[in-house]
Amino acid sequence: MLDKFLSKLEDILHLAGCLALVAVAALINGDILLRLFANRPVQIQFELTELFLMPALATLSLSRVFRDGGHLALEFTAKDLPGLVGRVISLMRLMLPAAFFAAVTYMSGKFALEAISHGDVEYGVIDWPLGWAYAVVPLGCGVLVLRLLHDALIGRSVAAT
Repeated sequence: MLDKFLSKLEDILHLAGCLALVAVAALINGDILLRLFANRPVQIQFELTELFLMPALATLSLSRVFRDGGHLALEFTAKDLPGLVGRVISLMRLMLPAAFFAAVTYMSGKFALEAISHGDVEYGVIDWPLGWAYAVVPLGCGVLVLRLLHDALIGRSVAAT
């Protein structure tokens, strides 16, 4: 049941990350075309892309890509080693990244909460609320931590994903 819920959450976040990529492409191409044919830029393109869309497309798909085995990995041992040593190595392959991404989640979440509570704003064509721009990083990394812990504790092999 937990795997089903986590998979659904990963799929939703992945869709949001993909939509962010489509929005980046549309905004950049729209800006180019408007500058070329109408001599008018899309005023919000740079700030929206930089503050909201790039972090979203970089982090929201992390867990889904890991689940599907689409991540880059540096393999220095065989995927399935027998016995206790193999299980320990398999567990460490999941727990070490989980610890790293837990730290990223904590620090980025703390940063986002501080920005939200202080009402930090990026002044530009629109006054962009920075806390909400920062919030996608702990969301994407936090779901990846849940996936890594789930896979480590359930005993699902990364090779099987």
